Amino acid sequence: MKKIINIVLILATAMSFSSCQDWLDMESESKFDNETVFENVDRAEMAVIGCYTSIFNRELYYQLGMGTDECISTEGDTNSKNQVANYVFNTSNIPTSTYTAMYAGIEYANICIKKLSAMEGSSEAEKKKINMLLGECYAIRGMNYLNIVRFFGDVPYSTIPVEDAGTFFSSRVSRDIIMDGSVEDLQKAVELLPWQGEGMVTSVERFTKNSAYGILARIALYAAGYSLRWDLNTYDPGSVKMAQREDATRIKELYGIARDACKAVVDRGENDLIDYETVFRDLVNGRYNKESMLEFGQYGTDVNGSAIGYTNGMFCHTSSMFQKAGPAMTALPTYWYDFEEGDVRRDVTLCNYGIAADNTRQMSAYSSMSIGKFRVTWKKEEGTAINKRDINWTFLRYSDVLLMYAEAENEFNNGVTATAKWAYEKVRLRGFKNDASKIGTTPTSYQAFRNAIIHERKLELGFEGMRRTDLVRWGIHFEALTQAKQNVIDMANHTGKYANIDRFRAYKKEKATSFEDPVVVVSYIGYKSEPTADEKAKLKSDGYTLLDMYSNVSLHYTQKLEANATWVQGIFRGLEKNKVELLPLNSETIDTNIGLKGQQHPLY
Repeated sequence: MKKIINIVLILATAMSFSSCQDWLDMESESKFDNETVFENVDRAEMAVIGCYTSIFNRELYYQLGMGTDECISTEGDTNSKNQVANYVFNTSNIPTSTYTAMYAGIEYANICIKKLSAMEGSSEAEKKKINMLLGECYAIRGMNYLNIVRFFGDVPYSTIPVEDAGTFFSSRVSRDIIMDGSVEDLQKAVELLPWQGEGMVTSVERFTKNSAYGILARIALYAAGYSLRWDLNTYDPGSVKMAQREDATRIKELYGIARDACKAVVDRGENDLIDYETVFRDLVNGRYNKESMLEFGQYGTDVNGSAIGYTNGMFCHTSSMFQKAGPAMTALPTYWYDFEEGDVRRDVTLCNYGIAADNTRQMSAYSSMSIGKFRVTWKKEEGTAINKRDINWTFLRYSDVLLMYAEAENEFNNGVTATAKWAYEKVRLRGFKNDASKIGTTPTSYQAFRNAIIHERKLELGFEGMRRTDLVRWGIHFEALTQAKQNVIDMANHTGKYANIDRFRAYKKEKATSFEDPVVVVSYIGYKSEPTADEKAKLKSDGYTLLDMYSNVSLHYTQKLEANATWVQGIFRGLEKNKVELLPLNSETIDTNIGLKGQQHPLY
């Protein structure tokens, strides 16, 4: 694996130099450019694998994954990551690594598509392999464009290598054109790629027909949804508004495409839901299962820079047996109470404890509950380094396909169908260990079901990187975040639906003794008000520690939950409707592409 990654990096670099720096045309005995790369199928495959190194960037779950009704930054107010997470945008603090990485992947894919299209293959097996590789490149290109458009909107768009375009500079193109092109890319991909069950691809770190269908559905839903738009001819600030595309017929077509793509995966029957906790224990240990459909590989020292489980994990003290894990992200304190009692997803998604220096599990107060899906304590070993834990990033799970299926059915038919109900309830049932008596009544009207899907995606897919832009595509970003902040204030004031939540919790401090720690949640006794002196004495004699859940007594992010606290008042402090749903371009991005001169987000 490590050797393959090194070769891939060399090939990717060779392709980049060949396409972008044609002044480097000196002949050499060891010439290794994109002509020699595509002389045979095996080497071409290595080039395609090289494209995968640019399909993900840490910003996607970090700066761009926070600022939701589930996740906020723990960093200081003047830190650019905190600012981006709280919508305090300016043209110098906008992250650029995702933008750059996605375009690098697109350029690699464009080169591979051109070269693979010219390859014929000497046998039926080779022709099938070439088709598979071509399908992967179309899928990569389409997904990368989605991950630029959902944050920046109208951006430069090209489907040919830079050397063929004859220029390094390009201007903004309507996101509707880009998204329609990305839909077409994924439609080509599903025709060319094999099903996972055919055995041609043994890793979920590469596209199959299964995952391409899922990403096709995602792109189609985004293409049909809301986004921040403005007049691309005038860039008039007065033209900025949240809207769907104008073509209502095309919107319905896109919902149909999403529905049919999800149906194809479901009907094939190769993917399924597994135990929710097992999904993430498998993930942190590099094990594949039927639910995980597409992952970004992280292993070793070369391709392992995403810090998954470190930046977005639970807290572990440097001196603990697990070594340091220092999350820069934390859950909104209200998120815990979004889950219904008995929903097993809560204690997996949210970690209610940290690991102290002596390996003791110490319960966290409300303000410092951390992300639980990527726990280093669940790993079988430390990993390559404390910030390189060898934990993959999951792009797509089968539960996401089911929820997209339910959503697309409801949107296409303007109402709940039996299929939509089935897909939604299948995900709900897993959350309650298949106890149908606990999942409640599924809404039957269009709007109520839509609201249920929005909420269910929050419970099922928390901290998996899509929530921020999902709120935008549903057209509820401002309203959802305004309510989320008010909920934190209500919780701090112990009012409204938070009037009767636990004020104190008593728990026993116990030590973790090994990796693959079996603990999911530190159990506790909840108290709605402060225990009496006698109750405290009894708890102490029984070995319990009493924690004020509104206090700052935690291992990390030691903040009291008070309505007037600076951190509470600072949540989403830059939020403005019809402005921050898209990021402005960093001034450096415009400076390096003269085609973007005069094309900044009109409100910046």
